[in-house]
Amino acid sequence: MMTVTSVRTVADMLQGFSIEVMPRTAAKIPDFRAILPPGTRVYIAHIDGTPIGDMVATARRLAQEGFAVMPHFPARSIRNRPELDDWIARYQGEAGVHEALVLAGGNATPIGDFHASMDLLKTEAFLAAGFDRLHVAGHPEGNRDIDPAGGTAGVDDALRWKARYAHDTGVEMAVVTQFLFDAETAVTWIAHLREAGIALPVHLGIAGPAKLQTLLKFAIACGVGPSLGVLKKRARDLSKLLLPFEPDDMVRALALKAQSDPDHAPAQVHFFPLGGIQTCADWARRQSAGPLRQVVG
Repeated sequence: MMTVTSVRTVADMLQGFSIEVMPRTAAKIPDFRAILPPGTRVYIAHIDGTPIGDMVATARRLAQEGFAVMPHFPARSIRNRPELDDWIARYQGEAGVHEALVLAGGNATPIGDFHASMDLLKTEAFLAAGFDRLHVAGHPEGNRDIDPAGGTAGVDDALRWKARYAHDTGVEMAVVTQFLFDAETAVTWIAHLREAGIALPVHLGIAGPAKLQTLLKFAIACGVGPSLGVLKKRARDLSKLLLPFEPDDMVRALALKAQSDPDHAPAQVHFFPLGGIQTCADWARRQSAGPLRQVVG
C-alpha cells in the first residue's frame, strides 16, 4: 500500500551542502557571498599544473568571504615531505585553512614519494598540523585502482583504517564520494559501509545541472560506473537530449531515504558544478526555497 508524506524533500537534503571549485573557475565568480549560503564548505580541487600559489590565493579569498575552505591534498601529486610541509604551512599560515580533503588523486603513477592518502595521514606533518576536519574519498561504484579484480575489500580496509585514525587522533572525518547518478546505488553502498563497521558520515557527490553531453563526457573520463546508465537512458529520449540535466530526482530519492532510514542515507550532499558554479548555486537556492511536495513512497 502506498503512503503519501509531506516533506520538503530536496530542500531538506540540500541543508549544509558543499561545492567544489578550482582556481580558474572560482575566478569567474565576483563574490561567492552573493551565490552561496554563509559558511558553505568550498572544496578547492587541485589539478596538476596549477601553481600552489594560485591554490592558496583562492583559499585565502574564500576564507575572507566567510566560507569553510577545504583544499585537496592529492598524495600522488605531492613530490616529497618538504613539499607537503610547504603546502600545509602556506594553507594554514596564509589562508587560515583548518580542513583538508586527503585523497590519492587522479594520477595513475605517483610523481613522488606518496602513493595513497594513508601515506599522507601517517606523516608527522599531518599529525602535527592540527587540522580540525579531514575528509577522505569514497567510491560507491567501486575503484579498480584499489580493487583491480572488482569488489570492495581494499576500499573497505582503507576506510576502516581511516575511521580508526579519526578515532585515535580526535579529528572530525567524513567520506566524500565521486559523483554518481543513481540514488539506489548510493544507499546500497552506504548500507554496505554500515554492515562493514564503517560509521563515518557520507557526503555524497552529485553533479550539478549541466548539459547531458557535458555530464556524459565527465562521467566517462572519471570512471563513473553503473549509474552512467541513468544518463544513457535519458540520452535515448530525444525530447530530453538538449535539455539541461538536473539532479532533482536523485536528491528527492535520497531525501526519502533519509526520512525512512536515516542510518543508510548520506549526511550531506557535495556538488560537482560541472555546468558552472553559478548555475549549480542558482539551482540549489531555488530548490532550497521550494514548497512542500507530496511524495509517494
